[in-house]
Amino acid sequence: MTENAWTRWPSREALGREGTSRPRRLLAWAVRILVIGLLLWSAFSSHHLHGWGTVAAVGGILLTGFLAWAFFRTTYQHRLGVSLLLVTLLLGMAVAAQTMGFRGPALVVWCGCAISALERLPLGAALPVASVALAAFSAVNNDVWLTTAATVTGMALAGYVLRLDAEARGGAQRLLAQERAARAAEAESAALGERARIAREIHDVLAHSLSAQLVHLEAARLLIERGADREQILERVVAARGMARDGLDETRQALSALRGELTPLEEFLSGLVSVADGAEVTVTGERRALPAEASQAVRRVAQEALTNIRKHAHGAKVQVLLDYGEHEVTLGVRDSGGTAGELTGSGGGYGLLGMRERAELLGGSLEAGPGEEGFVVTLKVPA
Repeated sequence: MTENAWTRWPSREALGREGTSRPRRLLAWAVRILVIGLLLWSAFSSHHLHGWGTVAAVGGILLTGFLAWAFFRTTYQHRLGVSLLLVTLLLGMAVAAQTMGFRGPALVVWCGCAISALERLPLGAALPVASVALAAFSAVNNDVWLTTAATVTGMALAGYVLRLDAEARGGAQRLLAQERAARAAEAESAALGERARIAREIHDVLAHSLSAQLVHLEAARLLIERGADREQILERVVAARGMARDGLDETRQALSALRGELTPLEEFLSGLVSVADGAEVTVTGERRALPAEASQAVRRVAQEALTNIRKHAHGAKVQVLLDYGEHEVTLGVRDSGGTAGELTGSGGGYGLLGMRERAELLGGSLEAGPGEEGFVVTLKVPA
């Protein structure tokens, strides 16, 4: 054994009662009552005690019980000095009992000290204490030497087995505590992740929309100060109003997503392209429910891509492909090219750069660039 094994205390989980089953606790109390009964029976069965002798015998038994209780408390607190003092006093009580002719109680106390020391003290201190107690027991016991040797060996093994059992129980308690801590940390991590997701939703929906509105309203203010044409001012105000309306719709959708009330993805895409001429949706693969983050990423990229098509490729034919792969979902938005629309000068709200960042956070990717005819946006996210 290493030096650490000789000086290491049994854990507090091992020395305490937590994790002990009800039958084991009842058994422990039964053993204690049995020991007290043996002490009383041994003290009074072979001695005719009267008056102060009876008082002294009862007082000695009570004092022994108190010392034993204190020993259990101090070993639980890992106080080596006080524990050794208490067990020494217990051994002294046994010697005093033997001297006064109470051999039975002395034998019981020596056996208890040996077993308890092996169970509850560091081995470096337990072995000397148990050796002294068992040696005293052997010297006083009047059985044949073979019976005495067997009894001493059995008590030593009993104390060590109790120690191993307590350590195993303490290890189980520690594992259970670690598992609970891991579950609590996992729950906290999940809560933080959900907060981060809500923060991203709020940022994506509100921050860009409000900043774009602010740009148009500031432009309208400057036009008013310069005495610009009414149509120019109205155009800016109408653009800001449209962005506010779109931002409100997006906020409602985001709140529905956070509450788990999202419409099916295919239905959402169909509704999205229904307002565009010459647009169609194709779905391939085995349809399944997607994680909220992946579903939101697909919806946002589809919205942004179709908004860009309305701005920069007015009148173009649009193809939206949604493919459910085995480990990922792919969204492709392709247009045939067209002329710049009337919304070319307005802000899109989110931007493909922000969508690319969202995809990368999910472990996916977003590619956007010219295709054979028009512009192609391809999103891939694990799902």
